[in-house]
Amino acid sequence: MRLKQVLLIVVIAVVAVFPMLGQEGNQTITASDEITEKEFAEANLEEKMRILLENEQLDGTVTGVSIKHAETGEQLFSQDGDIRLHPASNMKILTAAAALETLGENYQFTTEVLTDGKKRGKVLHGDLYLKGKGDPTLLQDDFEQFAKDIKAQGIQKIKGDLVGDDTWYDDVRLSQDLNWSDEPFYTGAQVSALTLSPNEDYDAGTVIVQVSPAEEAGGQAKVTLTPETDYVTIENKTKMVPAGESKDISIEREHGSNTIVVEGTMPVDGSNSRSWASVWEPTGYALDVFEKALEEENIRFIGRSERKTGVTPDAARLLTSKQSMPLHELLIPFMKLSNNGHGEVLTKEMGKVVSGEGSWEEGLEVIEDVAAQYGMDKDTIQLRDGSGMSHKTMIPAHDLSQFLYEVQASDWFEAFEYSLPVAGESDRFVGGTLRNRMKEEPAKGNVTAKTGSLTGVSTLSGYVTSADGEELIFSILINNYLGSSSSMRAIEDAIATTLAEHAFNE
Repeated sequence: MRLKQVLLIVVIAVVAVFPMLGQEGNQTITASDEITEKEFAEANLEEKMRILLENEQLDGTVTGVSIKHAETGEQLFSQDGDIRLHPASNMKILTAAAALETLGENYQFTTEVLTDGKKRGKVLHGDLYLKGKGDPTLLQDDFEQFAKDIKAQGIQKIKGDLVGDDTWYDDVRLSQDLNWSDEPFYTGAQVSALTLSPNEDYDAGTVIVQVSPAEEAGGQAKVTLTPETDYVTIENKTKMVPAGESKDISIEREHGSNTIVVEGTMPVDGSNSRSWASVWEPTGYALDVFEKALEEENIRFIGRSERKTGVTPDAARLLTSKQSMPLHELLIPFMKLSNNGHGEVLTKEMGKVVSGEGSWEEGLEVIEDVAAQYGMDKDTIQLRDGSGMSHKTMIPAHDLSQFLYEVQASDWFEAFEYSLPVAGESDRFVGGTLRNRMKEEPAKGNVTAKTGSLTGVSTLSGYVTSADGEELIFSILINNYLGSSSSMRAIEDAIATTLAEHAFNE
């Protein structure tokens, strides 16, 4: 995005909105004068920011902006930087940093399979326990490997129950402020210490529902699940329509159940529709997929066996286990793709490690302590979850920019910075949520920042290098807007791009 495009986006190409923009010869430029691209480029940083923030699309909003020098911490620009605002997914900045500080870059989650029984011949006499310790990256392949490991130990039959142990965390599945409208979808998936992800985006506690066209009109579309599971029930209310007609497919799980309703029209020549639907009680979901993996290895439960939840006995014997990727790798899908579930899992994990209780209350206390350690005032912030989904979390832009300044001195900063989305980079695990934004130099590949979005909220905070090599930190928190989210993102991009194009020493 070049300067001319920035000016067009923020609707200032014709009329100046900042009095006393600067001098052109001996003439003072005022609000009634036209602002040229050249005049904008020659303005100082504060003048440029004032112009960009006078955009009429921000009328009625509260927009907190804080820009600092990354080396010195000097405040270069501020607008309502001390006002508490909702950060949306900029909250993940605090969660990721607190996890690195508390757990360490190489921290790994563990999942275990244990038994309290004894093997006699090819029969295991006793219960089989699947004990989760929070890993949000478990895949169907991992459960299949567990089954292979058990088979390799000569076990073909189990005379006992299959027990899911999710007691590593508390049994509160949803953060206190999550909206009901978010709960059926991957953005609001339930948190359990024993869970499962459908693919390598690692949206734990979800299944992928795909709707494909059938060959003829009149019947129903095809619906498939990844992974295949009986834990959810598909209610197919779709109708196939002739080629050329419009596609209108809805996929939503009913609240409080595992019935996923698929409805709408699918043309014969239509493209597939996919949705990540959250499941109700992920522990049972993990058990179902594990049991299917055991069956694939011809391992059978015999007698009056049940599939249930429970607590693994202290004396249980380990049969097999898996460790997750290290934290610095997990931060890539967490931060790049803005994975809400990871934010909540990390919050509970910090509570478990620090205080022995895997709860939001204890985890948020850890995050607050780390926030204070790196420059935030605990009396000016309110944290309600680890993902930023809450509309009750409040942080001033000044505090976020100060936090981003302070963490640069940490041992783990390189891993943190690497996890941030990079503007204009098309690879999902590089550009992340910024891959389709600021796709031209000097912002492309330069702006590294965390995005955030809720209804009425759009945010962007991170790092950028100016045209003359000055490292800058910025935090932009836009709240209470009623227009399109794309308009708010355009304003954020204009600010970040202007910082990338600005030269302090000319």
